[in-house]
This record gives sequence, structure tokens and C-alpha cells, in this order.
Amino acid sequence: MKEATGELNMTLVTIIAIAAVLAFVTMFLPNMLGGVSNKWDDASDSSCYKQGDQLCCKDQNGGVSCT
Repeated sequence: MKEATGELNMTLVTIIAIAAVLAFVTMFLPNMLGGVSNKWDDASDSSCYKQGDQLCCKDQNGGVSCT
């Protein structure tokens, strides 16, 4: 009987821990995905091209910088 009580307690602790992790992810996942989406959109809007061994990008003012 003592072992069954211990197993029940451990099961409850596990379920509570999983619920806490899910609650944390549910609260912060939309913000994280939104941030990644914004960065992705910013990166895809840039006009970069390879010129020889250099990577050249046009900035917002129309200038070009190569690295």
C-alpha cells in the first residue's frame, strides 16, 4: 500500500509539472513566433546579392554595401 501511494504522488507531480510547462509555453509561444516572423520578414525584404567573393546588400536609402 505504501508503494502505491508513492507512485500516485509521483504521477501527480509529473502531471502538475507537465501542466506547468504547457502553461508556460502557451503564454510565451505566440510572442516568440511573432518575433521570429518579424525577423524573417525583415530578412526576406533585403536585396542582397553575391558579387565575386563579396556579399552586397542594398540598404533602405538605396546605397549598396559589400562585405
